[in-house]
Amino acid sequence: MAPPRPRSTGQAGPVPVTLVHACLRDGTGGSPTAVVADTGVLDDEARRRIPALSGASHAVFVGARPEAGGATAVRFFTAEGELPACGHGTVAALAYLAEQAGTQEHEQTLRSTDGRLIHGRTTRQGALVQAEFDAGPVALREPTTEELGLLLPALGLPLVATARIATLGRPRLLARVQSRASLEALAPDLRALEQACHDLDLLGCYTYAAPTFPGQRYAARMFAPAIGVPEDIANANSTACLAAHLHASGTLGGGSPEAGRPVTGPAVDMGDSLGSPATITTSVTPGRGSSPVVRVGGTALVTGVGTSTLRRG
Repeated sequence: MAPPRPRSTGQAGPVPVTLVHACLRDGTGGSPTAVVADTGVLDDEARRRIPALSGASHAVFVGARPEAGGATAVRFFTAEGELPACGHGTVAALAYLAEQAGTQEHEQTLRSTDGRLIHGRTTRQGALVQAEFDAGPVALREPTTEELGLLLPALGLPLVATARIATLGRPRLLARVQSRASLEALAPDLRALEQACHDLDLLGCYTYAAPTFPGQRYAARMFAPAIGVPEDIANANSTACLAAHLHASGTLGGGSPEAGRPVTGPAVDMGDSLGSPATITTSVTPGRGSSPVVRVGGTALVTGVGTSTLRRG
């Protein structure tokens, strides 16, 4: 069952919010993400209310000033609570900080709630900001019979579907479908999927289709009703998980590329089913006897500062 929500402290008043559209495709679409300068005034109940009030699925709270070591603290929230990581939220935070810096190029280290340091960089391209960051190590394993038995029927997929469990912050299912048409036709039982993800302690399910002709990108849809997001417009961390999986299976770079040399990973289209096209890019740098380094990124547009009003009750 879903964990109980914390009681509201009754905080009220206007909260300045910067809306960032993260992971645009050709300068349009992307995932609207609320970015708030974190002054420590809001409690977690108030933070949970910001996404819906801002017209976003996620909100990222960015430390008002860098910490002693130079990193900037970030916290990610949906309506259901806090997340240890959020890929498109990281793109949004990096774009927001680049706007604050006002420079053509900017490097920034973020610190997530679990203490992980996220190294990112941005480049301004007119009104747009291209951001990328080190996603961190991805753990991959075969799903259990129980996991497949609960998740695949809820997704409407056969039990023979190709699937992996990938962990980056939190575990999630990666499931391949036969084609883009099959991906577009998916109509999961969201209530059953939400319960299954709660029972299995999973973030959600990332379904994807491989290209069918040269030059075509991967396509994906991410269903995460257990965290209050029936379908995500853009999920960069799950795309990083896909890149790690393709590298481990020998799909990238024609096999086993030389350690230390970056290999172009999949570029993945998302958001089409929601009317907001998004694209996420990846690269993979193989290590020697260690997990590969996956970098993930996207283009962002900072649309300006507004306010979300928290009301009592």
